[in-house]
Amino acid sequence: MKKFLFTAALLIACTNPNARQLMDADKTARPDDSSSMVASTDTKADSGAMLVAETPKTTPDSTALSATAQSMERQGMVNIQSLDPTIVVSLMYSRPDNFTGRVLYDDLREGYLHPKAAKALVMAQQRLKQMHPELSLIVFDATRPMSIQQKMWNVVKNTKKNIYVSNPANGGGMHNYGMAVDISICRVGGDTIPMGAKVDFMGDLSHIDKEDLLVKNKRISEEARANRQLLREVMGVGGFKPLRTEWWHFNLCTREEAKRNYKAIK
Repeated sequence: MKKFLFTAALLIACTNPNARQLMDADKTARPDDSSSMVASTDTKADSGAMLVAETPKTTPDSTALSATAQSMERQGMVNIQSLDPTIVVSLMYSRPDNFTGRVLYDDLREGYLHPKAAKALVMAQQRLKQMHPELSLIVFDATRPMSIQQKMWNVVKNTKKNIYVSNPANGGGMHNYGMAVDISICRVGGDTIPMGAKVDFMGDLSHIDKEDLLVKNKRISEEARANRQLLREVMGVGGFKPLRTEWWHFNLCTREEAKRNYKAIK
């Protein structure tokens, strides 16, 4: 009798469309636990820390890449996360919460660098992980096409902020050659750590040569200065050099070397 009832139940489940729909709905209702996450940001202006919200992580699958990402790869750039998926990527110019107040990357979500710079960044991440396993580097901008550089320049030209953006007419800046990165440190699965000023803040709070005075005058905290020093230390392991006016900006070579040895990204 039990065998007969079991067989009947199977027949009802297979022939009753409502039962089949219920089974299908149960499958689709389950979350995909295999998806990983990356960060997007909201500013904490007082501390230089940034809130990190979780969004679906991009993959290096070329079939799913945007037109801009595919163009980057054709020009020899490499997806940072294809070398080290633990590095968090959250491009600030793919959102309007940057100094321009507008979205500059219409379709780009991945971080790309020249292969030499990407490998150097992996070395920096490895050093940070050795020192602080609970922390990670977080990339806010990497290779920047010259067309985007022009949009950025248009915002600051004829203003006092033009010192923070390279003029495309003069060959652009290090981002345009894939040899620079805008970067900070975040807690794994959490927010960025305090740096005293948000990434992309154009003012003396971001100048690394004024940090002692900024701490003395209590404009940034001791913690923020120590965090900046940690960032410079780990980035230096990969050979990156900091930019005097932007605590978050690091170059792998000089502008002259970039123009002489590498091509600007279109």
